[in-house]
Amino acid sequence: MHAYRSHTCADLDASTVGQTVRLAGWVHRVRDHGGVLFIDLRDHYGMTQVLCDPDSPVFAEVEKVRAEWCVQIDGEVKARAPELVNPKIPTGEIEVYIRGIDVLGRSAELPLQVFGDQEYPEETRLRYRFLDLRRQHLHDNIVLRSDVVRDLRQRMWDQGFNEFQTPIITASSPEGARDFLVPSRLHPGKFYALPQAPQQFKQLIMVSGFDKYFQIAPCFRDEDPRADRSPTDFYQLDLEMSFVTQDDVFDAIQPVVQGCFERFGKGRKVDTVWPQISYADAALWYGTDKPDLRNPIKMQVVSEHFRGSGFAIFAKLLEQEGTEIRAIPAPGGGSRKFCDRMNAFAQKEGLPGMGYIFWREGESGIEAAGPLAKNIGPERTEAIRQQLGLGKGDAAFFLGGKPSSFERVAARARVQIGEELDLVDRDRFAFAWIVDFPMYEADEETGEIDFSHNPFSMPQGGLEALDGDPLKVLGWQYDLACNGYELVSGAIRNHKPEIMFKAFEIAGYGEDEVRKRFGGMVNAFQYGAPPHGGCAAGIDRMVMLLADEQNIREVIMFPMNQRAEDLMMGAPSEPSNEQLRELRLRVLPPEE
Repeated sequence: MHAYRSHTCADLDASTVGQTVRLAGWVHRVRDHGGVLFIDLRDHYGMTQVLCDPDSPVFAEVEKVRAEWCVQIDGEVKARAPELVNPKIPTGEIEVYIRGIDVLGRSAELPLQVFGDQEYPEETRLRYRFLDLRRQHLHDNIVLRSDVVRDLRQRMWDQGFNEFQTPIITASSPEGARDFLVPSRLHPGKFYALPQAPQQFKQLIMVSGFDKYFQIAPCFRDEDPRADRSPTDFYQLDLEMSFVTQDDVFDAIQPVVQGCFERFGKGRKVDTVWPQISYADAALWYGTDKPDLRNPIKMQVVSEHFRGSGFAIFAKLLEQEGTEIRAIPAPGGGSRKFCDRMNAFAQKEGLPGMGYIFWREGESGIEAAGPLAKNIGPERTEAIRQQLGLGKGDAAFFLGGKPSSFERVAARARVQIGEELDLVDRDRFAFAWIVDFPMYEADEETGEIDFSHNPFSMPQGGLEALDGDPLKVLGWQYDLACNGYELVSGAIRNHKPEIMFKAFEIAGYGEDEVRKRFGGMVNAFQYGAPPHGGCAAGIDRMVMLLADEQNIREVIMFPMNQRAEDLMMGAPSEPSNEQLRELRLRVLPPEE
């Protein structure tokens, strides 16, 4: 017999009754039923009930075991009485009578219980992550992550992609976040960087003549934490292709992502038609470039109905350049109580409030109600109702000003309205490509032009497009949104040096600086670079959605806390003086 086990804790069933077996695992819980000790023995694969009565030669030893001790038992498989069968687990038809026991590892007093669903502070869970990972729900999430990665790999291989690994230690590169810098011992005063993404390397792979590349790539970014983002590192399905258009990339990645969600989505509907929505329309309709299309609400511009109206706040606002009034339809929200609740929501978000109109049955049919309706009159309210396609029992909320000042609040209000009115189809994965991103944006205070997205993207229209207003230049850039999260981001790349130099010049980077920062890529593009493009899918977010979790730390094996600290391993830690001398570094004391 094997030194530790003949079967796992999920293997035994009615067909093994009468066999002598050896099991190893953790004591999940101990129950004393009138002098008979029952132990739920757990391993990675499942659970088996083992028992011991006073007639067993090892009864005294079994009495000593406690929760989370690691033990090995020898015993005989017995059938459970029919009324004691547990259909919820694969081993529910049997139990194992203990003939021998060996304690492989005792456990100290537990800082958190593995058995049960008790909640613990995040600090406790992360400090004792090795215990937290024994809990079934989190354990299942991590196994799901492994299965998803394997599935993605297989789908990429099946499409003819080659998996290549790119360097982890490289040069600093602007990707939209801070780099993690690594001091060089051999070159004092110089630093490597951990890659924010394999961006330049995967483009160089295309220049090298490989046609389809992918990898499950670690990416390192020194970012502030969010519920859907790790503050230090994450993994993405990174891919690049030569001789492709935007639609070719879409056609390559959709069956991979869609197939994965169909396999692991637990029966939830997975959209098969992924609409392409321009960035401008996404901002207008949803207030965000990662809309949740499970919510059917679309915002609309209703400025003309308020221009010159009796509602002075909006009428005067519209006299200013660049302002508009947007409506958020609320089907089924036509009560003053609901409207007041949403008005209070807007105030919590930092706005004076939201104007609203709701429609109800009146003496002559549907009539508009609310303070705003009284100010603008029945003709305008009816025109608004017709435009928004609303009826009796419905409402609409209104925000005004420059879109940049209210879009984020409008987006959150749309989400809140959809959830409160139960309009969101929660049993669904809704995908949409967001396309036609602006290449550049202007700083609101200084007016300086900078890249708004990936700086290596090809501008739509090529070199000629860069001769006009930079804020009107669109890039071949795209994101995939799913249920309110950005899941994929990518672009058709700028592979021509003259276009690259011009694009960076507009953003304030001279040719010398471009050559210094991206010398390897600029040099390569002088030797017959093919048109190419690709994207990257965030694996952590994919698993978070599939596991129906709200926090990305629930699908990462060893995550940092919200202050980017590893409480289990004690990172970040202070270097020794010897290490600092070797690297020729000096640490400044923290600022007061």
